Amino acid sequence: MDYNSAIKKLFSLHQFGIKLGLDNISKLCEFIGNPQKELKAFHIAGSNGKGSTASFLASILMEEGYKVGLYTSPHFVKFNERIRIDGKEIDDDYIVNFVSELNSYIDQNSPTFFELTTAMAFKYFYENKVDFAVIETGLGGRLDATNIIEPLISIITTISLEHTNVLGDTIQKIAREKAGIIKKGKPVVLGIMPPEAIDSIKEIAEKIGSRVLLLKEIVDDKGEYLRIKNNPNYYNIYQTPLKGKFQLFNAALAIAAINQILILSNGINIDRGIRNVVRNSGIQGRYEIYNNNPLVIFDSAHNPEGVKSFLGEFIKDKKKYTKRILLFGVMRDKNIPEMLFLLREHFDEILITSVNYERAASIEMLQDITKQLKINSIMVKEPEEYIKKFISSNKGNEVLVVLGSMYLLGQVKKMLAKNFNGVEKILWN
Repeated sequence: MDYNSAIKKLFSLHQFGIKLGLDNISKLCEFIGNPQKELKAFHIAGSNGKGSTASFLASILMEEGYKVGLYTSPHFVKFNERIRIDGKEIDDDYIVNFVSELNSYIDQNSPTFFELTTAMAFKYFYENKVDFAVIETGLGGRLDATNIIEPLISIITTISLEHTNVLGDTIQKIAREKAGIIKKGKPVVLGIMPPEAIDSIKEIAEKIGSRVLLLKEIVDDKGEYLRIKNNPNYYNIYQTPLKGKFQLFNAALAIAAINQILILSNGINIDRGIRNVVRNSGIQGRYEIYNNNPLVIFDSAHNPEGVKSFLGEFIKDKKKYTKRILLFGVMRDKNIPEMLFLLREHFDEILITSVNYERAASIEMLQDITKQLKINSIMVKEPEEYIKKFISSNKGNEVLVVLGSMYLLGQVKKMLAKNFNGVEKILWN
């Protein structure tokens, strides 16, 4: 089996869809020796910000001198992006060997794509003797495949209405699902979220003897910067390479979580951890400047809360542009009407597209929604071709925002990195 065959085998498991529950992953991990039981892990759930918080966590720990495994999803261009140690993607050979060794098990037991990928990450981190593993949940928390770990600490970033068909149709229900990652006697740090979400999580934490730390109680918002209580001193965050005020809170959440487990050596290492987050974690798609002239921004805002965070940054500069164009594509289980309602007044032209993924909203579905909202929209069936034409037009005062699902950004990035002969070609600045 070569790399392409292994990846094809992995992706074929998408046919089994999403199976929330821990029986399959527990059986799989037992088969490979339960590597997750040996990991010192930080476990992160949340509606928004979990990938950024995980990246800040990993980066700060790396700058403190630790060997750090980072598991996130989805990937943008290459599967290997999901599993990293000290910023380096998992080796092709490891993926091939892992899938080859489990080939018969896969055929007989039909694990899902995410279950097999999660087990791979656990084994890879264990065999490479990481000091810490930073693990991001896939969907929800309580029944997510990652939830067989016993973390040092749990982190819940934000709570908003998402995946309501799976997680529940109220903030309280969704909060309880996310709170399922909290383990008996282990602390949990909560980001900025609605009071009803905090109350629901606190109730669960108290029942199992877990201490709750609220970010709002240790962070003082000074407007242009955040001041964090970093016992016995204070630490200020002025900016991060990831644009947006909300990223200051994600960085603060990472610092607060680490402080519960370790004594951070000094502010210099925290500074480096924040400053080098992109290099150390490979994070993409967070107000990412894909091209400078003309300006193309990629943002993985995939729900109304994410859109609000994006707009908080975008509206600072939107008047600079003679024309503002939105290219939008998202999963069908999101609150699409609210997302488009929030976005419409900030763009002169709205383009809708879709992605080759089973959960994606079709162009026709998006068009129906825009009609209901009385939004004029244009269908774009080949988004990467539109982006290439926009870039080549060199309209310096215009801006194109490609926003929505990470799957959309990943597909676009992959196609843009190739020319028509399939030869790698980097287009961005």
